[in-house]
Amino acid sequence: MKIIFLGNNWVGWQVARLLRETGADIVGAVLHKPEDRKFGNEILQTLGLDEGRIFSASSLRDEEVLSSIKALNGDLGVSAYFGTILKKEFLDIFPEGCINVHPALLPFNRGAHPNVWNIVEGSPAGVTIHYIDEGVDTGRVIAQRFVDVRPIDTGKTLYRRLEKACLDLFENTWPKFLEGDVKVDTVVAGTGTFHKAADLRDIEEIKPNKLYTARELVDIIRARTFEPYPGAYMIVDGKKVHMRLELYYEDEDHGQD
Repeated sequence: MKIIFLGNNWVGWQVARLLRETGADIVGAVLHKPEDRKFGNEILQTLGLDEGRIFSASSLRDEEVLSSIKALNGDLGVSAYFGTILKKEFLDIFPEGCINVHPALLPFNRGAHPNVWNIVEGSPAGVTIHYIDEGVDTGRVIAQRFVDVRPIDTGKTLYRRLEKACLDLFENTWPKFLEGDVKVDTVVAGTGTFHKAADLRDIEEIKPNKLYTARELVDIIRARTFEPYPGAYMIVDGKKVHMRLELYYEDEDHGQD
């Protein structure tokens, strides 16, 4: 099976590595623009493809680019942490479809920043491998795994555990997928939730005169605690005052004398 790889970030790099290690025939790749890539050099080095087989996500509506990708005769698209919505003309290239690794327990937290909304909204957390359709994270589920949200989680610690769960799920599912032996035991019920990246603006400003429960306030601040990003803030004397939380269990060794 010939594969077109689409990826970004650490998970994208690790999925590319696993595909290579299992002997996958990767014939082309689509990456973000250089300035938008994370682990871009590592992904390129792992793929080892000629420049003519690397395409930009920003050019997927260009007919010439689509023709060039189609000429590679890819059977399947494999996407991991790829941040561009794929259109029908691209998806139609693949006779076996296109699958995606998403750090959420679909249908909950379709779209951006699942790790934040798991904490702020209390939605169930997990990871999913699914087929890509023309919607946003709405395609048929292939495999899923739950991830606990801990009382001491921040946006960063939950994000890291979701990353690891994505990789573990893909590593476990990929051989079974190739053999046509994937069985989804439980598909999560409910209509789910959806968020755009811009939705963070609705929560990250803490308004001093607004009433919050203690739980709401703690959850917003810890959900936006993700160093080195600035996080939640309030405006005092015309300046943003950013805030982060450090959480730990009382019986943990926390460097206290």
